[in-house]
Amino acid sequence: MTDNAEGAISAHLTALPDRVGVDGLEEKWTKAWNDDQTYKFGNTRDRKAVYSIDTPPPTVSGHLHVGHVFSYTHTDVIARYKRMRGYDVFYPMGWDDNGLPTERRVQNYYGVRVDTSLKYDPDFKPPFEGTEGKKIQAKDQVPCSRQNFIELCEKLTAQDEKQFEALWRELGLSIDWSQTYHTIGEHPRRVAQKAFLRNLARGEAYQKDAPGLWDVTFQTAVAQAELESREYDGFYHKIAFRFEDGTPIYIETTRPELLAACGALIAHPDDERYKKYFGQYVYSPLFKVKVPILAHKAAEMDKGAGIAMCCTFGDVTDVEWWRDLNLPTRSIIQRNGRIVMNVPDWIEDEGGREIFAETEGKTTFSARKIIVDHLRESGDMDGEPKPTKRMTNFYEKGDKPLEIVTSRQWYLKNGGTDAKLNAELIERGKELNFHPDFMRVRYDNWVHGLNGDWLISRQRFFGVPFPLWYPVKEDGSADYDHPITPSEDILPIDPTTDVPAGYEESQRDVPGGFTAEKDIMDTWATSSLTPQIVTRWEEPGEENKALHAATFPMDLRPQGQDIIRTWLFSTVDRAHLENKCLPWAHATLSGWILDPDHKKMSKSKGNVVVPNEPLKKFGADAVRYWAAAARLGLDATYDEGQMKIGRRLAIKLLNATKFALAIGREDENHHVAEAAEAVWNPKDVTEPLDRAAMAKMAFVVRTATDAMEAYEHSKALEIIESYFWQFCDDYIELVKNRAYGTPDEHGKTPSEKAVLSARTALGLGLDAFARLLAPYQPYATEEVWHWMHAGEGSVHRAAWPTPEPYVIAASGASPETLAWAGRAVEQLRKIKSEAKVSMKTPILSVALSAAKDGVDAIRSAIDDIAQAGRVVGKFDLVEKHAEEAAASDEADDATVAIETSELGEPPAKKPRKK
Repeated sequence: MTDNAEGAISAHLTALPDRVGVDGLEEKWTKAWNDDQTYKFGNTRDRKAVYSIDTPPPTVSGHLHVGHVFSYTHTDVIARYKRMRGYDVFYPMGWDDNGLPTERRVQNYYGVRVDTSLKYDPDFKPPFEGTEGKKIQAKDQVPCSRQNFIELCEKLTAQDEKQFEALWRELGLSIDWSQTYHTIGEHPRRVAQKAFLRNLARGEAYQKDAPGLWDVTFQTAVAQAELESREYDGFYHKIAFRFEDGTPIYIETTRPELLAACGALIAHPDDERYKKYFGQYVYSPLFKVKVPILAHKAAEMDKGAGIAMCCTFGDVTDVEWWRDLNLPTRSIIQRNGRIVMNVPDWIEDEGGREIFAETEGKTTFSARKIIVDHLRESGDMDGEPKPTKRMTNFYEKGDKPLEIVTSRQWYLKNGGTDAKLNAELIERGKELNFHPDFMRVRYDNWVHGLNGDWLISRQRFFGVPFPLWYPVKEDGSADYDHPITPSEDILPIDPTTDVPAGYEESQRDVPGGFTAEKDIMDTWATSSLTPQIVTRWEEPGEENKALHAATFPMDLRPQGQDIIRTWLFSTVDRAHLENKCLPWAHATLSGWILDPDHKKMSKSKGNVVVPNEPLKKFGADAVRYWAAAARLGLDATYDEGQMKIGRRLAIKLLNATKFALAIGREDENHHVAEAAEAVWNPKDVTEPLDRAAMAKMAFVVRTATDAMEAYEHSKALEIIESYFWQFCDDYIELVKNRAYGTPDEHGKTPSEKAVLSARTALGLGLDAFARLLAPYQPYATEEVWHWMHAGEGSVHRAAWPTPEPYVIAASGASPETLAWAGRAVEQLRKIKSEAKVSMKTPILSVALSAAKDGVDAIRSAIDDIAQAGRVVGKFDLVEKHAEEAAASDEADDATVAIETSELGEPPAKKPRKK
């Protein structure tokens, strides 16, 4: 529905239900929206007329929790608002179904694990079809080929996605379900591989053998953005390195098992204790390896002994020292987290070689015990190990501390090693509109703090393969320096099954032939391209080109605050490198959901609420109200009390609208007429109280619109809701008798003009509330909209209100008139409440006092106030002067006070029906 030039609003009224309620509305309107394709993108090709949203693709690895409902509701409120503002909203949904979470779920669900030596079995049957959440140990999992495993991943994610979609539909997300994608689907794989090949051609993607963070449990490299620093129990060991003459110099370490990997001792250049030793050499205990004592500013003088051994590699500081001081690489930890199987050639002492041989193939825990026992025996350990707690890096999904392992990996430039690119990405952050703006600092801090490029390769199975092969040399080794790349027109490819041009399958893994790159891309390497994926970047065909031009760069990226460093930054990086622009203009950041004890909800803590529960208990509109009431960027507590308020709001909207629409349409038995037509013309609003209500509505529409334009949806809801309750509790109560045309206590009937004024203001007001609340409570608002505008389409395709019709209806009135009238009625009710009599008890006489503005306002609406309060006799108003107010206990200029009153007899109680 739109406002015409005169500001008139027409309403085609339909039959009203005998009873109203929110139950059943989700099923009713979800089906209608689906049948009518209410939210379908209209394929508008004018970029200025399109609003495009880069919707977060939820990870399909089990169940959603109520935190997802929270953040996705925020996005949907914006999408619905923009649609009502006239934009063709491009609002797709994706499913993040590749990567480690899916693999873990499949391993558990089907009881399988990958064995790359096995061939594909088309008849393979997994041992389980769901294990009811029980964790299946690796030793009990049945091995299968990589391709069989991928098929199981695809099968399970398809099942999960159906459940997710059903939940999103019930929540009322206005998604265009014809615009869905999967991060492992053919199109996303093509985009990811094409973007990578272009990064490679421009020198932005590269491979190298380098120390990197490694998770021994999941057997995969880990990027800087995936780290979690956690407290970990350990022991400090005070160990003696010795000079040539046997003089000891002590270090303290929590990792004595790495003694054999030591390349130097490091102290701070300003540490007076060790300045005299810089440039000298000492010998490591047990292994007798000669190592230098060097200076580096990263050494901590106040930690332990102030001097530390640099091993390759114990932690990220070791990597920094190794790189800056050009130390030798002496790696002894394998990918499986165990000590290497051969004694390193840098250990020449025979006794040291024998000790190392005892640790071969051992876990770091077992190797540590062996080394500590030998240190005790040799006298190189001073005292016993002392318990300590240290902060250690973990993979965010892992349970064991990360190791640092040297291996060949793929990297993508992100400003971590390139100052020029880093500065460019900082500038991109300044261009982006963050909501709330204080989140910008998290982006800046992350980019400034990068110390390496983005590691994008993973040693997993279910993901987007790198589209590469390598020539195999005559000695059978791969020539990694000369990768073989496919042409873009044949993407996507899987190098483990596809064959490069010029080769045959028989040449796979043989000298003179080729071998496949077996690593896959980090899941973020695909997710960082969601704007390119959904807008059909570089896809053939004029339709795809037109869609991309109309939707990219996108308007909005909504997401959680915790993945600014991963998803938001990586997406900015990819768009900057490929498209030379930001991927979107705005980013909205939602906070976390806290449990009632104000702890962050997470699956690992076991305090997650499954969203189906509150949706079933309170209804979608109520749950959405709770979510939308929270401000962006701030954490919110899971609060069923808020949901109850949201449910009451929806029911009140239904009841208030039905009441107002029924006025003048009921027969003598209070049945509503089948169909009628009413015209709500703003110029028909003539009475002071009605005009005041419309003046307040103009203010509410204006301020709520400003808040929505600033992405402050919670502020807009607060403004709208506050006036809605005032409108229902004060305005409707004040004018309902006049709207009905009911004679007052003296038998005086309101004029037709006064009746029309009340009915018009009621219609205009409730029509506005239906539209203002539509982004928040889509089901209740759709229901009342169809009572008012049957046959005119959905409220979610209607126009967002503009102030003009209400300004016309207000005709210069002040909204304060309604506020004063509400206070006056409150005082009249207070008289009866304090007397403990029925609200229907007549007031024979009353005198109210107020400031001059209040007296004038109350006088202008005195007939409505008298009817609402059942004042049947004298009604006096006393002006309270400023000095009087200041001297009284109630110094508020807005106060209405009772001066005198006299009550009549309460009405006789009607006998109860048997």
